[in-house]
Amino acid sequence: MKLHQLTPAKGSVAKKKRIGRGQGSGRGGTSTKGHKGAQARTGYKTRPHFEGGQMPLQRRVPKFGFKNIARVFYKPINLDRLQRLSESLNTTHIDAGVLRASGFIGKGRYKILGNGNSELKAKLTVAAYKFSQSAKAAIEKVGGKVIILN
Repeated sequence: MKLHQLTPAKGSVAKKKRIGRGQGSGRGGTSTKGHKGAQARTGYKTRPHFEGGQMPLQRRVPKFGFKNIARVFYKPINLDRLQRLSESLNTTHIDAGVLRASGFIGKGRYKILGNGNSELKAKLTVAAYKFSQSAKAAIEKVGGKVIILN
């Protein structure tokens, strides 16, 4: 078999409708657009979400709540992850650079959380933008140090 002998499977390629090519084609005259009206005329376009005069969905559905554009989002990081990270990297100082290099955070801010059941064993120096009270207590309980970034 050669490249010039390849053909598509039978019935897989449909012929294009030739619209507006005279009466003999069966689609001449109005070119499948009906008689008169905006939709039959050239340059016709509908607005996005237009439902033919019916009240559009985005206006039918009630609105509630509001988005605070000044909200500061903090990526949560639990103490058990810090414990595993310090063991795998064999480090006692954890800051944004270490967390970014290991893929825990991106460019944004982060908050250290003590998720209740995890216990910190390593004596760590942790630098973060925010700490939960339980995380701060757990770090200081084992003799670690908490540094709050601005």
